[in-house]
Amino acid sequence: MAKKDYSNLTKDQLLEVIEKLEGKKKYGLVWDEERVPEKVVTDCQDKLPVLTEVKGKEINTDENEPTHILIEGDNYHALSVLNYTHKGKIDLIYIDPPYNTGNNDFKYNDKFVDKNDTWRHSKWLTFMSKRLELAKELLTEKGIIFISIDDNEQAQLKLLCNAIFGEENFITNIIWESKTGASDAKTIDTITEYILVYVKSPGKTNYSRNKFSYEVKRYRFTDEYEEIRGPHYTDNLDRGGLRYSDSLNFPIVCPDGTTTYPNGRTEFVNDGWTWKWGETKVKWGLENGYIAFKKSTSKPSGWAVLYKNYMYADNEGNPIERSAPQKNVINDVKTGDGASLIKQIFEHQVFKYSKPIQIVDRVMDYVELKDDAIILDFFAGSGTTGHSVLKFNFEFNSKRQFIICTNNEGKICDEITYPRISKAIKGYKTSKGKQIEGLGNNLKYFKTSFVANNRNKDQLKIDITKRCTEMLCLKEGIFNLIKEEADYKIFQQSNHYLAVYYDFANASLDELKEEMNALKGEKVLYCFTVDNHGLDKANFRGWKNIRLEPIPQKILDVYKRIFKN
Repeated sequence: MAKKDYSNLTKDQLLEVIEKLEGKKKYGLVWDEERVPEKVVTDCQDKLPVLTEVKGKEINTDENEPTHILIEGDNYHALSVLNYTHKGKIDLIYIDPPYNTGNNDFKYNDKFVDKNDTWRHSKWLTFMSKRLELAKELLTEKGIIFISIDDNEQAQLKLLCNAIFGEENFITNIIWESKTGASDAKTIDTITEYILVYVKSPGKTNYSRNKFSYEVKRYRFTDEYEEIRGPHYTDNLDRGGLRYSDSLNFPIVCPDGTTTYPNGRTEFVNDGWTWKWGETKVKWGLENGYIAFKKSTSKPSGWAVLYKNYMYADNEGNPIERSAPQKNVINDVKTGDGASLIKQIFEHQVFKYSKPIQIVDRVMDYVELKDDAIILDFFAGSGTTGHSVLKFNFEFNSKRQFIICTNNEGKICDEITYPRISKAIKGYKTSKGKQIEGLGNNLKYFKTSFVANNRNKDQLKIDITKRCTEMLCLKEGIFNLIKEEADYKIFQQSNHYLAVYYDFANASLDELKEEMNALKGEKVLYCFTVDNHGLDKANFRGWKNIRLEPIPQKILDVYKRIFKN
């Protein structure tokens, strides 16, 4: 690394350099954050992010069910908006950021960062630190964050998280055996990835000691082994994935004496499908009651082969402690499981590197979440986190809500994330003609957009007030527009009402008062004011059972803290 030339600096500039050097910590992660600033961050000096709803892409199935949020745009801007709408409200964050492998997986300032980039790690750390600092503010006091990563940045990420979340708030590094092998390995075959876990505050997060307490409904079947192994649920023994092996493609004898191959085939064919277990384990499973058969008209052989997941015994026959803590190793989910589901949904492989839905299921299983918990993923990719939450709500009649954010690079949001969530909610038909039942719930689709950071403060307040409506709807969780006038709008969600008043002169405020007083339920009014101190309550005498909120000063205060402008 070339030495810096200080010879042309002024006295004041040299003093600033000395202050920075003396202020640097003596232990921890240090990188050159200022060498290559990130454009999406510096842009916010001149423009402030807001949300705009994408009309026609909302999905409404039942207003009594949760309304989930998809935000298209750079996640730095989305997180900035969420710092106003959801500060201290997020129960769990799961993210799968770019691993910075140098193989076109990480873009910085619209350019891929390759392995030969001198500032490769500094760029990644700058990118991640900005987002993790914003994410920390969103967590509840009991909140927890899970971050997927591999060897390229695992060490740096842990030091970065120690600095942001506090070393005392580190919980564990989950080891995920994501592959069975690596055909391109030149030295030692690396088959693991990691999931770093941090909490917002020590001692406040509730962990799942008995990992079945919250998913007991799933274990709905019983058999002759119930007394020892407990009840069970079943899963398909076959799968289609990226990694094929002849050793996992063999016949299994069915109850009627016929044989079936993976994917219900009646003969050996390499169509990408294999059994999840090898022949030796299948033989053991058949002998010990771990494998079941089910008649299936959609399978050429007429049989589906299932394996049993018992509540109190693992798939090796070992007993599971009924009140033991969760372990930090995941070895029964592979990367190919995510690719298989994507292929099923879209009928072809539109996205090769989707995280398996089971990984997000497992992440949520590590903690005891309330029924209406809010789950955030701001590296949403193909939408696995959203799909997992939908599945959980469907299986357990829960009210969890997801907020997922992704850019639209390569049209991923338009062509993969949104269609996947839409299909999961509404249901879809596979290429084999099988109808997959919809999981229900509702969705709102927003894009990040911007308001010019007008240096005339009063004009800025007017401009952002006109553009902040979707942010207010998101903040309150009230989305259905029921009345729109030139000066105000009224929204409803069940028996909750939101009014937004935009007029500086208050000319139609009495008209709005009559409208709101006629409504029965919980009500909130966001009202424009140029006064930094809020609303004069004397102007709101006669309003019945309504909460008053000034705009836009609280929004601008948040942005001032984030963007330092």
